[in-house]
Amino acid sequence: MSRNLQLLCLCLFFCWTEARIWAWMLNMPHSPPREGGRTLRESPAVTPLTAVCEHDRVCGRGFSCDRHFGLCVPLRAEGFYCRRDSQCVRGLSCMFGKCHRSVPTGQEGSRCKVDRDCGPSMCCARHHGELVCKRRLVDGESCFIPDGGLAFSINQICPCDEGLLCRENAGKHRRERAFIYQPERTDWTCQVHKV
Repeated sequence: MSRNLQLLCLCLFFCWTEARIWAWMLNMPHSPPREGGRTLRESPAVTPLTAVCEHDRVCGRGFSCDRHFGLCVPLRAEGFYCRRDSQCVRGLSCMFGKCHRSVPTGQEGSRCKVDRDCGPSMCCARHHGELVCKRRLVDGESCFIPDGGLAFSINQICPCDEGLLCRENAGKHRRERAFIYQPERTDWTCQVHKV
């Protein structure tokens, strides 16, 4: 009996620890929302029986289902943490883990899937892991990007604007150069193509 109790306590501890680790990694609150149950009891439209949920439609108007904790919580205002759009009040979108004002489609900062979803002189690139429309780089802007890795997969830049190429700034080139690790090289810029 004592051995089973120890195993149960150990399992519960690991579940609690895992939730805190994921919350820390995702920069999200690690405990169930405090306002959820209290607000639900005060609201006549939502009964206490619907405090536990799996879908938004169970929660009623003005609430969404926080699926991580399985609780109905009030819709969130601008600047509050979120995991998806339906957790934010109307007119806001969940981007970068917080509720933000929605940007009209095709404009800089709006969500996209491919370049054609964005306006002219823009591309679809990742910003903090989210695909958004960004402007293409203009003449003289730094255009060096790393070969890969975490920094590249979370934040990307657009290529140079039409008619420009990303090239190393002109300077003295020796035939052989010693390799120097430069993670933030700034000597590559968008330049007009010279024939």
